[in-house]
Amino acid sequence: MDVTTARERLEDMLAELDRSIGVLQGDPVAIREHSAADAGSDLTDADRTRAMLTVATTQRRAVIDAIKRLDEGSYGQCVDCRGQVPEGRLEARPEAARCVQCQGKRERRR
Repeated sequence: MDVTTARERLEDMLAELDRSIGVLQGDPVAIREHSAADAGSDLTDADRTRAMLTVATTQRRAVIDAIKRLDEGSYGQCVDCRGQVPEGRLEARPEAARCVQCQGKRERRR
């Protein structure tokens, strides 16, 4: 993927993530009377919202880091082994920082 296309895709992703994070951080729903079942449902919704916010924030950080790598001229180079990140991986995940092997190693350590 050429640098111009990568930058456009990353900036589009960043804008979309910012919109999503804004929605997830929106004002709470007005307080109303709840049954015990409603209260449990609201807690589940709050947990789900928190989880989605965590994922969106983590992905936002990855996109910003990828834009920095573009600016530094190291985009497409694995941050661990310094090998090339495959073109197909960058097409699917423009924010990818690692080659497939290094990403696999990282995920197995978790």
